[in-house]
Formats: sequence, structure tokens, C-alpha cells
Amino acid sequence: MTILVTGATGNVGRNVVAQLVARGADVRALARDPAKACLPAGVDVVQGDLLDVDSLRAAMSGVSTLFLLNGVVADEFTQALIALNVAREAGIERIVYLSVIHSDVYVNVPHFAGKFGVERMIEAMGMPATILRPAYFMDNEIQVRDVVTGYGVYPMPIGDKGLAMIDARDVGEIAATELIRREQAGAPLPTIYLNLVGPDILTGADAANVWSDVLGRTVAYAGDDTAGFEQNLRQFMPSWMAYDMRQMAERFQTDGMIPETGDVDRLTALLGRPLRSYRDYVAQITA
Repeated sequence: MTILVTGATGNVGRNVVAQLVARGADVRALARDPAKACLPAGVDVVQGDLLDVDSLRAAMSGVSTLFLLNGVVADEFTQALIALNVAREAGIERIVYLSVIHSDVYVNVPHFAGKFGVERMIEAMGMPATILRPAYFMDNEIQVRDVVTGYGVYPMPIGDKGLAMIDARDVGEIAATELIRREQAGAPLPTIYLNLVGPDILTGADAANVWSDVLGRTVAYAGDDTAGFEQNLRQFMPSWMAYDMRQMAERFQTDGMIPETGDVDRLTALLGRPLRSYRDYVAQITA
């Protein structure tokens, strides 16, 4: 049977596809432009869009298991609901959905609230699923690398509560493990929720100290100015997205992203190895 991966050409999606291929799965990937997908040999890359119902129906034909990943876009919630409805029509009863940690807490952050709504749909419609709730991705730090290395300032206003950042490679491997588990089960498995977190809880000052240690020179934390953060983001993203990111940063400062008891041990056991650390990630992108 076939596993369909949406969001297959993004950072997490590529890791999911690679891990599934390594496990010998029959993988189909949804892409807006298959010619530019550049996915591993053997992957069935099909053209489609999450707002194009006909392309979704074609992509889900013959599919047994779905990995649903929606990008942070203005119509993310609609995309997810359409995809799940089409999956239900197609008889797909094995789903792994990429949500976000604390989706039920960050209720004023648009892309968190949207994912929480999708979780509620999955629950209310009785769709068997693994709901993955990742914390902030370490991989987002590539966007601030030049600022840190060039100016000696860590600019993300993440506050002093702490974030358990996770490497997207770990997310991809965990997702693939859950997809295979559901795919190979004799019957649809009960819905479960998994918080996906890294091994360390990092404040803004902690993150700056890691960069300092790796670079061998002082890196300062820029502080908690979320208004300035929003204005900087507006230089290279739409205003609605910059505002969304500001709301997220403000919840970082008031609530943090703290694992629940047992989360790290559970993920370590699932992977059979330690989770990748923030320090190792920073060393990798500054090598």
C-alpha cells in the first residue's frame, strides 16, 4: 500500500520522505511542481495543491496512509480541512498530522489556533491519527545565522521561560516511524498525541551563550522587543505573517515551550538514540 506525504518538498517533508524510503515504504509525494521536487528515486511525485480538490482526489487514490503537513499560509486551516475530508472520502484511516506543541495554549496565534482546530476535527470525526506536536524548530535558526555571526547578537525574542527546540531531522524520523507503525497495523490504531521536543530548554540568554561557545566570541541576547521583531520580519514576509510570528514570540515570553514529564524519554526510546542538541545544530550551521 501507499503512503502519501503532503508538504513533501519542505524541510520536514523531505526528511519524512527520506526516512520512509530508507524503510522501504511505497511513497507518493504531493508537489505543486513535480519537475522541481528533487526527491529520492522511487518516490511517486504527483502534481497537486491542497486547495485543488480534483488533484487531491487523484493523489489519494489507492493511498492507505496520509502524512498531512500544511505550511504557514493564510488559508492553512481551510487546506487542512479539505485534505482531511478528501482523505475520509477516499477511505484513508491511517493519518499522521503535523500540528504544534501547545496549540491549545497559544490560542491567539493564528497558525497555532488553526492547527488546534484541525486536531478538533480529527477528534470529532473519529479519524484514527497520530497527532505530532513539535516545538520550535532549530532549523529556523539558519535565518538568524548571519545576524549572529556578523553582529554578535542573537535576535530572536524568545524570552526567559525557555523553548525545547527540536531538529527537523528528528521530527522527520519520528513521523516516518509513526507512519510505518500505522501502515503496518492490521487495523486502524487509536489516536495518540506526541509532543516533539529537543533535549534542552533554552532561554534567549541560553541560546546566545551557546552561540558564544561555538563561535568562540561573545554573542549577546538582543532582548524581548516583539514590536521591533515584527517590523524586521515585514521586510521579507507578508504583514499578516509577521504579525503571526510576533504573537508567537509573545507567547514564548509568557508561556515558553516546556516539555511534559516523560516527553524526552519517550522520544529517545522511540528513536533508539539521543535527540539532537541545539549546540550540535549551531556547530553544524556555523562550520
